[in-house]
Amino acid sequence: MAATILDSKPGEQPTDGGEDADRSMLSTDSSGSGDDSTDGLSKRVPCCPLTPSLSPRKRTMSQSKTEPPLLRTNKRTIYTAGRPPWYNVTGTTFKEAFVIGLCGGSASGKTTVANKIIEALDVPWVVLLSMDSFYKVLNKEEQELAARHEYNFDHPDAFDFELLITVLRKLKKGKSIKVPVYDFTSHSRRKEWKTVYGANVVIFEGILAFANKELLKLLDMKVFVDTDSDIRLIRRLKRDVSQRGRDINGIIKQYNKFVKPAFEQYIEPTVQVADIVVPRGGENFVALDLIVQHVHSQLEKRKLRWDISALASAHQGQPLPKTLSVMESTPQVCGMHTIIRNKETNRDEFIFYSKRLMRLLIEHALSFLPLKPVSVETPQGTIYDGKRLSGKRITGVSILRAGETMEQALTAVCKDIRLGKILIQTNHDTGEPELHYLRLPKEISEDYVILMDSTVSTGAAALMAVRVLLDHDVAEDKIFLLSLLMAEMGVHSVAYAFPKVRIITTAVDKEVNDQFHIIPGIGNFGDRYFGTDAPSDVCESDEGMDF
Repeated sequence: MAATILDSKPGEQPTDGGEDADRSMLSTDSSGSGDDSTDGLSKRVPCCPLTPSLSPRKRTMSQSKTEPPLLRTNKRTIYTAGRPPWYNVTGTTFKEAFVIGLCGGSASGKTTVANKIIEALDVPWVVLLSMDSFYKVLNKEEQELAARHEYNFDHPDAFDFELLITVLRKLKKGKSIKVPVYDFTSHSRRKEWKTVYGANVVIFEGILAFANKELLKLLDMKVFVDTDSDIRLIRRLKRDVSQRGRDINGIIKQYNKFVKPAFEQYIEPTVQVADIVVPRGGENFVALDLIVQHVHSQLEKRKLRWDISALASAHQGQPLPKTLSVMESTPQVCGMHTIIRNKETNRDEFIFYSKRLMRLLIEHALSFLPLKPVSVETPQGTIYDGKRLSGKRITGVSILRAGETMEQALTAVCKDIRLGKILIQTNHDTGEPELHYLRLPKEISEDYVILMDSTVSTGAAALMAVRVLLDHDVAEDKIFLLSLLMAEMGVHSVAYAFPKVRIITTAVDKEVNDQFHIIPGIGNFGDRYFGTDAPSDVCESDEGMDF
């Protein structure tokens, strides 16, 4: 395919600073390790009642462990941690992410171009993935060569293409992935890996981004950044001295022996497969505009909405699923429902009786966990035949903010239980629920997960939360969705999409009104519990979601 070469403003040179991040580890989740996918992002989510608002600053891209996974501009904030694409009522994905491949020589300005594209795209969910995260682990002999500047990091054999292709393929499909972190000072991978989600757009950049046929198949758009070799050498000298603590002689030796020959042999020839060639990198505004226009047109073609009205009518008249368990409506349970449903109930009583119901609900839910027979010796020296959990452990995950109110009851019943949190908000422009914050314990895939939300009306937030757990390899039949109150519509939608998920509640109401509120319902649980007025864009326990 012939590449389009776009040029603008002859004689201008790109600014120097951008390419200092060309070999960044990963421009997404930078706040922690393990499965804390966006740990620390809660302090930065706008319009969230639990956190302060963001203060804008000039554009930067996070590169260190302490920086948030954000790209801030003068006008807005872009979440570079990404999110899983939305799923339809069957629990399957609507679309794949649009993947842009950026190739070019070392210090050519690839990351600068990537940042400019992200800023101009005006889409909220972007992942920037660097090929430099996928250098192979060096053995002792190779480590010694690297220390003497005699190891060729610019050769295709230096990269773990198998891992890279696997990661990018999963990222394109919206799955959660773990990305290695390469330390350029010690020439080794760090122990912690970054957990990242897919997004509307994935930008993949690297010196050999076009060097593998399987990798090329995953790229929807291929851009080659062409920069003069003298400029690239100057940038490389500045970067390696200031950021990687290397001496000038070693840098020049490595450049002449490996970098320049590798560019001529492996990188420069791949310009033939590029769709667009961008001379002078980030300052070539004509080329950037063309790229952004094309990506916008592709995103429009892929745009599909989650039809909440179709879901509302899809299961009318159908019997409730067998995976649903409703707690017995004893006089005590009925009495507590009467109190918390009454609009005249004051906040103290609402909290007290809600907590009582939560405790009963948790105890009821635990009876569905698989148990195995076990014998123990009593203090009297006799044997007692009892039961014990048949599994490694239990983890609780709350859907913020109202689901968090159920954590106290869970921890009171299950000693030393691990907890995770998920925050989902509604995008008013698209009508789609979006994942804004995620913190899950490590190795959650081995656990039974109790997913907690105060109320479930349409099932939208619950659907996405279950999908997030599945993307973290939690088995569907190990997920237990607990809620104080559910609408039949929400029960059907969750059971239809995920037929193995156990649904447990204290009551099911039949109707949902035009605003998708449960009728007769309980009102906005979060507002009544916390005594606040919830922001309009928060998916508060599925109630009041603005579709």
